[in-house]
Amino acid sequence: MLTLLGVAAVVVGFAIRLNPLLVVVIAAFITGLAAGLSPVEVLKAFGKAFNENRFVSAAYLILPVIGVVERAGLQERARTLIGRFKGVSVGPFLIVYLAFRQITSALGLTSIAGHAQSIRPMVAPMAEGAVEARTGPLNAETRQATRAMASATDNIGLFFGEDIFIAIGSILLMVGFLATAGITIDPIHLSIWAIPTAIVAFLIHGGRLLVFDRKLRARAGA
Repeated sequence: MLTLLGVAAVVVGFAIRLNPLLVVVIAAFITGLAAGLSPVEVLKAFGKAFNENRFVSAAYLILPVIGVVERAGLQERARTLIGRFKGVSVGPFLIVYLAFRQITSALGLTSIAGHAQSIRPMVAPMAEGAVEARTGPLNAETRQATRAMASATDNIGLFFGEDIFIAIGSILLMVGFLATAGITIDPIHLSIWAIPTAIVAFLIHGGRLLVFDRKLRARAGA
């Protein structure tokens, strides 16, 4: 029963608003010592868990890197680069990104892009640059609308593309849920039936992007 003191330490630590990482470490040491482990053995357990799950810390490496390259002018470079291509407009540009996001997500590469990895540092500035090349300087409303459309494109591409990959969590969850109801189905069947939905989502959002592009051009012409 003494091992449950770790749970009490977590409750008390969070109640008095201590640093969550410090609370978890203290609770782990309390539980380990109560279970008869030495401090060195508790540290070994921490090291083993970190080594086996080191991919969890990847985000802590990616985010600082993105911050550094943004500080070095990545967004400005991306915006300038797309602005040199006068024939590129925001609608077709985001449609190409939508196709890329859906295809890579269907292959299980869901983390290859995203809001932090690609939208904020590259895709959104390039979309803004494409609009500026066609319509001139952006006002605050148009800039925010362009960023929102870029973010929505990533969401839709990921959401409707990842279900095509048979090992994604959503597919496995549906297979497990159906199994509890006595319905046995292979994950590959759910993945196959996700393809028509992904195609329809691509067509619908692609149409929205073209309409968005046309509105921006009409507004500039007016």
